[in-house]
Amino acid sequence: MTTEHGRLLEALRELRAGAGLSLAALAERTPYSKSSWERYLNGKSLLPRQAVRELCRLANEPDGRLLALWEIAESHWRGRAAAPPSTPPAEEPTPPTPPESPPPVETGLRRFGRSRLLVVLASVYTMMIGGVAILLFLQLPDSEAQEAEQRDAVPFSIAPQCHGAACEGRDPMRLICGIDPDTLASHRTATGAHIELRHSRKCGATWARTWGTEIGDRVDVTAGGPTHSVRIRTKDDAATFVYTEMTEARPGSTVRACFRPATADGEPECVDARVGWGTTAVRRISP
Repeated sequence: MTTEHGRLLEALRELRAGAGLSLAALAERTPYSKSSWERYLNGKSLLPRQAVRELCRLANEPDGRLLALWEIAESHWRGRAAAPPSTPPAEEPTPPTPPESPPPVETGLRRFGRSRLLVVLASVYTMMIGGVAILLFLQLPDSEAQEAEQRDAVPFSIAPQCHGAACEGRDPMRLICGIDPDTLASHRTATGAHIELRHSRKCGATWARTWGTEIGDRVDVTAGGPTHSVRIRTKDDAATFVYTEMTEARPGSTVRACFRPATADGEPECVDARVGWGTTAVRRISP
């Protein structure tokens, strides 16, 4: 797998996890089968351009950045497939065979015995070489098949990789906490940006998600402990979903997400929610 293909896969997996789409859901809502999506997301084969667009459509995500990553990955993939085979090393010249000395004068009987011996030895040697070649020919496909089966036997894990305090300050997408999360609260700010409080029961953690933002905007999340923030730094960030790191959140605990606009006259807006209870309040606070 090339570095460019790896970057594309990482972005696709984060997008799928953020949208809460299972392999079965992708198969039902796109022209590609579940096994095809498993191969695409596991890096066994490069997915088609249309599959990238389908995933972005289902995740309600602009497809420009991912299609650009796909173009780069596809060019490297095609270049690798079209690469000419390596030139075999030149064989060293075989030194000339010195002329054989004329055989000593022998009787007819001894010449006949030696000739029969040479014929028998040559036959045995030929049979040995042929047997080794046949053995290699028969075993080589099996070895390749076994290697392919071992590669295919490695499943793409979608199980969460942390829980509770172990998730504190970590990326919800990379640790597979973003599959099928609960939305505790959703709010549209005065600037038109959206913020959501997301919670994973399997991971026991909460984070904030935002989109429709401007460069310089910031979102914070806390559950009474550490505060984790994410800032919109580029046009790509502003054109897609952006997530804070996670904070541990147990059932019944109160979590808060605050949106802080980049504009000097904009006021921060916060939304509170209780894990398992839903939204409690949306407040505008002074900086």
